[in-house]
Amino acid sequence: MDLEGAHGAGAPDKQRRRRESWGSSLLLAYQSLGVVYGEVATSPLYVYKSAFAGDDIQHSAGNEEIYGVLSFVFWTLTLISLVKYVLIVLRADDGGEGGTFALYSLICRHVRAGLLPGSGTDDELIAAAGRKGGAGRHDARAMSRLRALLERYRVLQRLLLLFALLGTCMVIGDGVLTPAVSVYSAVSGLELSMEHEHHKYVLLPVTCAIIIGLFALQHYGTHRVGFLFAPIVCIWLLCISVIGVYNIFHWNHHVYRALSPYYMYQFLKKTQTGGWMSLGGILLCVTGSEAMYADLGHFSQSSIKIAFISVVYPALVLAYMGQAAYISQHHSFENSYRIGFYVSVPEILRWPVLVIAILAAVAGSQAVITGTFSIIKQCSSLSCFPGVKIVHTSSTVHGQIYIPEINWILMVLCLAVTLGFRNTKQLANAQGLAVITVMLVTTCLMSLVIVLCWNKSIFLALGFLLFFGTIEVLYFSASLVKFHEGAWVPVTLAFIFMIVMCVWHYGTIKKYEFDFQNKVSVNWLLNLGPSLGIVRVRGIGLIHTELVSGIPAIFSHFVTNLPAFHQVLVFLCVKSVPVPHVQPEERFLVGRIGPKEYRLYRVIVRYGYRDVQKDDLEFEKDLVSSIAEFIRSGDSDHNGVSDDTERSGEKLSSISNGIPLWEENGEVDASASPRKEANTQIISPNRKKARFVLPKNAQVDSEVRRELQELMDAREAGMSFILGHSYMKAKSGSSFIKRIVINFFYEFLRRNSRGPTYAATIPHASTLEVGMVYQV
Repeated sequence: MDLEGAHGAGAPDKQRRRRESWGSSLLLAYQSLGVVYGEVATSPLYVYKSAFAGDDIQHSAGNEEIYGVLSFVFWTLTLISLVKYVLIVLRADDGGEGGTFALYSLICRHVRAGLLPGSGTDDELIAAAGRKGGAGRHDARAMSRLRALLERYRVLQRLLLLFALLGTCMVIGDGVLTPAVSVYSAVSGLELSMEHEHHKYVLLPVTCAIIIGLFALQHYGTHRVGFLFAPIVCIWLLCISVIGVYNIFHWNHHVYRALSPYYMYQFLKKTQTGGWMSLGGILLCVTGSEAMYADLGHFSQSSIKIAFISVVYPALVLAYMGQAAYISQHHSFENSYRIGFYVSVPEILRWPVLVIAILAAVAGSQAVITGTFSIIKQCSSLSCFPGVKIVHTSSTVHGQIYIPEINWILMVLCLAVTLGFRNTKQLANAQGLAVITVMLVTTCLMSLVIVLCWNKSIFLALGFLLFFGTIEVLYFSASLVKFHEGAWVPVTLAFIFMIVMCVWHYGTIKKYEFDFQNKVSVNWLLNLGPSLGIVRVRGIGLIHTELVSGIPAIFSHFVTNLPAFHQVLVFLCVKSVPVPHVQPEERFLVGRIGPKEYRLYRVIVRYGYRDVQKDDLEFEKDLVSSIAEFIRSGDSDHNGVSDDTERSGEKLSSISNGIPLWEENGEVDASASPRKEANTQIISPNRKKARFVLPKNAQVDSEVRRELQELMDAREAGMSFILGHSYMKAKSGSSFIKRIVINFFYEFLRRNSRGPTYAATIPHASTLEVGMVYQV
């Protein structure tokens, strides 16, 4: 009876949770329409116009050519957007995050092929990720060979990183071109409402004004904009669906025949070179598909799939069929705007549709701009892009960020290409090459994920690579042949950003190698004795370093010039690891340097590339609480991470929950809520500013109590931050290229970039910078 009763009571709860899960997925699917799908939803504005831009196709265009373009659009949208991205690539999430750099991060965590400095501390995170799957013996042998090749040869690791950076740079290029193409195409509806010779004087100023307004609104964040644009995109999809159905039944209800792949063959057979070159315009029907994957961290897989399969995909198919049905009965190609979207809209609806289209184009631009911000944050946190100011625009959704410097750079570049080209043909050529390059990079990286991360058959990965790679190489060749007609823009932008990323990454690696090679041994520090040969003053001294072991050279430089230091000394390393999020219980690694009476600690704080670092006050509380828990628990109570490089016995322990630290205002750290059984307290007898709350019945001996008391006294006295201010110079005798890269480019980027995130929140009154010249 008890079991039956429990089952009867549990069934409604399961049904309720299932309803809540579906409800949340549907809500996210609705929100994703305003954030993710604006770009792909506005592609009907310019796909046919770009496809028929070639003179050979315009002059010979008949129903077979129109049907052929529709067939290409339908199957490209189905195979690339639906099958590849929605059904396959979306499953390759890196801790819930997507995008080109997330694929690279996923591969590095499973193969250890990363080139990030000091990545050894994330070994346990790599192990925790696990390697699931069940490949056959022959496949396992092939996978082990591939994994060994990537782990052994540095040149393959560099090529993998360059490949990922290429895709990332093309995403940034897409962020420049998409607003220009989308907004200009939407505004081009004004062509039908004014004389042909006058419309060009109106389109450009209106387009530029909308672009400036779009970038000026970025600092408000995508949370509000997403709710604002979701109904707009819904109305837009409804409009193009209804117009498509109207055109199908009114003009040509036999247009469904074009869905047959036979018409693709007939199209290429008849048009030959002209038809092949038109594939660059047809490709634009899948622009925005990469945004579905890049914005995966903002939504769930199920919500993106629901929105695309049930709403976006049917609406786009009907829209393209309707346009083809109209064009098939109106073979008037004398003016280029006669091929566009607006000519197929009934005249009574053109002005309302024009307004909705402009708003939808702004929504599509918003999605790709936000994706660009996320990509650059990932690269910056993984030492592949100079430091930038990152503003979090939402307190609940950490992925929604705003980067002022990048925003204004994108706006200037977007206005430059708009004013430079002044037509959608060349803008579309540029966007097409950027889009297809990102897709090719995704296909290649995805094939490695299938083998190395999913442990599937290598033949399955090869099949994926050959099938989708062949399709995309065909489109890539058609886009590349238009290099001199606008396609040079994304190549140029990618080259510039690649130079910046590679120089910054190279300089960061060299700086880390200098720190590692010139670090002071722990034995040197221990030989100074308990007093360290200097006066110990009250307070906590935090020495920021990139090293995860040993004593940084900056400390010896400081000690030799200032013979005084704090009673508690902490060597702090804030490290970004190649995972999107680090769990709070894995955030802090705490260790001790030397005997207990030295009061020297090492703390490594790990953040994922999507994590939000806390402000200085919260961070200080967490740091002190973690050290206190390390002291109370002892050195051997946690799973440690040995410091193999120093052979000094130093061991780092993972701290899951620090001892709650109460400040004078009575507010406890948010990560450690008060416990009912916590009635044992250590309180400063002099100043009641801080106290540790120990668990009930905690066994604390006098030595541990003394060390905790000293840590608390030091916390009350205050915390000082010692930062290194390094200047990089190439060694004498270095090659000319190395001197240019280090002395000029890297130093220029360093001087004009933001410092580390943790340094931005440190109070200036408590900060001491120690300058050093690094000869690399």
